[in-house]
Amino acid sequence: MPTIWALPNFAGELFTADSINTPLLTMTGGLTGGFKSTNFEFPTASLYSFPAAAQPAITETASRTAPAASNVVRSQVTNVTQIHQEAIEVTYVKQSNGGRMSGLNTAGQVNNVQDEINWQIARKLEKIARDVEFSMVQGVYALAANAGQFSNTRGLRATTALAGGTVVNAGAVILSKALMDSLFLNMYNAGAVFKNLVLYVPGSVAQRLSAIYAYAPMDRQVGGVAIKQILTDFGPVGIVVSRFAVALEVLAIEVSVVAPVFQEVPGKGILFYEPLAKTGASESGQLFGQIGCDHGPAFMHGRMWNFTV
Repeated sequence: MPTIWALPNFAGELFTADSINTPLLTMTGGLTGGFKSTNFEFPTASLYSFPAAAQPAITETASRTAPAASNVVRSQVTNVTQIHQEAIEVTYVKQSNGGRMSGLNTAGQVNNVQDEINWQIARKLEKIARDVEFSMVQGVYALAANAGQFSNTRGLRATTALAGGTVVNAGAVILSKALMDSLFLNMYNAGAVFKNLVLYVPGSVAQRLSAIYAYAPMDRQVGGVAIKQILTDFGPVGIVVSRFAVALEVLAIEVSVVAPVFQEVPGKGILFYEPLAKTGASESGQLFGQIGCDHGPAFMHGRMWNFTV
């Protein structure tokens, strides 16, 4: 409820233990980057492939007649945007009682929220950013067939399971350099370009990677390592620590082919706030946006799971 009793005022600096860092969304343009689509279904890659390379064996006599014709066939992979919608409401009474304090109060302290409506809008935008980050990583694809069904965007984890993607089952052993080498080699053999590849990992895996690749110059006053980049035979690979990463998993993301996708509502924008119809003594409004993940071709990415640290 948006009342003074349900939204008490307190003194003191505001904190949350929940993550408001969205590293993948930030790296790919944020809620104002990416690109726009006028269709809720959009292409992520148009693919083609060649037959296995081979040495030709054509005689002069045979060359007098053209071989049977063949063509390179193309295919397409698509993804979808999904609806993000949040509503807020604050009563007139709540807005009028900014000086009424709850909890411990000491002389001179003031309400830590001076404008309840704007504070709620800001927090809802952070919630949407969190949901977009989660969806870009862990989203499970769903394509609506009618207005009663929802569409869900495909995230990077699911992308690795598409044809051409790399998924390595580590076999329930401890994460090691040999395992990491196998992931990188499988991705290279699949066609990954290692242009801007990052390992999107939880904290425990980041610690293990630092232990695996640790190299610290001698210093009598500083100890420890924090590995942020690995140099591989196929190119440098960055390490990104995120609370939205799946436990005991390495998700290798080629950031250069990933971007958020937005659908614009004509005259309103791609992620906007608007007032809702007034029915009484309160202010209410909604945030609305349609956002998806352009994950690029599956062969650019990889995932390794089923290991210990």
